[in-house]
Order: sequence, then structure tokens, then C-alpha cells
Amino acid sequence: METETIIGEVKNLKKSFGSNSVLNDISLKINKGENLVIIGKSGSGKSVLIKCLVGLIEPDGGELFLFGENIAGLKDAKLNELRKKVGFLFQSAALYDSMSVRENLEFPLRDLKAKPREEMDALVVEALQNVGLESAIDKMPSELSGGMRKRVGLARTLILKPEIIFYDEPTTGLDPITSKEISQLILDVQKKYNTASIIITHDIECARMTTNRMLIIKEGLVLTEGTFKEISESKDEWIHSFFN
Repeated sequence: METETIIGEVKNLKKSFGSNSVLNDISLKINKGENLVIIGKSGSGKSVLIKCLVGLIEPDGGELFLFGENIAGLKDAKLNELRKKVGFLFQSAALYDSMSVRENLEFPLRDLKAKPREEMDALVVEALQNVGLESAIDKMPSELSGGMRKRVGLARTLILKPEIIFYDEPTTGLDPITSKEISQLILDVQKKYNTASIIITHDIECARMTTNRMLIIKEGLVLTEGTFKEISESKDEWIHSFFN
């Protein structure tokens, strides 16, 4: 894993919704090829953080950089170009229910329609092979289990070969065996493509399996940072209760 090249950075980020202060002066770095796990209780600002990073939410203060670009200063066209380097796996997988698996995966390629059909098909098949679901190519989302939907969502994310992936609660709603499979898939993607990832999760086992570095957010602040082992062995009562 390469950890010398910083491909993303958050500096003194602040965000409030009315009187509710969600992010309070958060700073962090994202290294190339690294899985950064962020955990914290519901409402601690985890999902707001990654939405700020991809320009879906405008922060109230601080700076956000991806691939050396200051997100706040980008025009829509430039921001959309940058987003092509970013993958996002939503909690629900966010598949289009009226489209087949094949059509869902073709959707991110809509700007590449000039490509030959054979090349488009090859990209779709490769993405499904990466998640072990090539046989589901012509199924509808309603025919898939929760774990399969997550896999298809990840395949759709991978089809543009992003340099960084944001995983928002990737194992939510899944049984322990399927959760472990999804966590292993995150590791496989990291190894194959050397992607950087931010993984937002409440699942301690997912965090243990996938993390290279870990942050705990509490009340909109970074409470602590370190390896899984370092943080899990913390004597802090709040952290101890979170892990147990």
C-alpha cells in the first residue's frame, strides 16, 4: 500500500444545519491506496463529511482538497470531471429498480456511447466479475438479495475505475456472513486497483477487517486516530463502550 501520496485533505471543516453544529473544525488526510475507516455514533457527522468531500453539501468553513484541487473553487464542469475519479457506494446501493443489472452498470458509461457495443459489454462483464456476479447480468434489482445489490452497486462504482471510493455503511442490513463477504470485497478492490477508500461504518468487524487507519468522530470532532489495535485497546471509557 502506498501511503506517501496524499490525494485528499480536509482542513478545519465546519458545517451546521440551523442551530445544529454537525462538523466542528475537522481535519484529516487521505493517502493513496489506503483504507481510512471513520466510525462514530449516528448524527456524529460521518456522512455529512463525505458529502462535503464530493461537493454534494457546501461547508460553512474550512477547505477541501481532492487530487490537489480545492473543491470550493471549482466550476460545475470541472467538479463533474473530478467526480469521475471518485466512486460512491450508498447504504441502499441506489440501483435503478426499472433497469436490469446490465443497464444499471451501463448508466455511468452514458457519456461514452461512442464506444463500440463490444467494448461497453466488456466493461460491464469485467465489473461484475470483480464482484463475483457475472451470472446476474440480466436480472432485475428486485431479484437480488441485499448482499447482491451491494455487490452490483460496487460493480457500478468500479466501472469507471475510480481512484478513491467512499463507502457509506457498506454492511448495514446484512447478515454476518454477507457482511464479512462485503468487507473482504472492499479489501480485494483495494488490492487489485490500489484505490483509496473512506469507509463510514458502525460495524466494528467491518472496521477491523478493512482498516489501515481509523478515526473516531464524536460530536463533530475527531476524538482519536490510529490503527484498529491502538484504538480498540484505548483506556478511554467512551471508546471502550463503543467497541464493546
